[in-house]
Amino acid sequence: MSFRATVESMSKIMDEMGITELELERQFLFGVYRKHIHLSKQQATAVAMPNFPVATESKNTNSEPSEKVLNGYALKSPMVGVAYLAPEPGAKPFTTVGAQIKAGDTVALIEAMKTFNPIKSDKDGVVKEILVSDGQAVEFDQPIIVIE
Repeated sequence: MSFRATVESMSKIMDEMGITELELERQFLFGVYRKHIHLSKQQATAVAMPNFPVATESKNTNSEPSEKVLNGYALKSPMVGVAYLAPEPGAKPFTTVGAQIKAGDTVALIEAMKTFNPIKSDKDGVVKEILVSDGQAVEFDQPIIVIE
């Protein structure tokens, strides 16, 4: 079993059992390896995400949920992390609502594993909506900015 599969399996079991902390210890010939792991989940109510696509009940007969449609092109997060809308605290934001942007322009940073990753627009257009706030946690494939 791969390391990733092992971690995913352990995470699922911990989630099912309500366990949030795990202490690992492995003895080797020349010492002991100890690791304390604390898992935490974000509460959906803790983060306000206006205009984020959500499943709604469908009135059609196929009983599949439909998603709220964003008007325009949604630039999505390529990773899980923390979104920043400016290069540093107190600095001018990368973009604002109504601003004209070009493909390749940096519109945000996402911090993942202590690395700041620039998020660049892949389309020319006008910023219609900014869907995240500065310092907000984002998920993979979560819409960040709407471009029209």
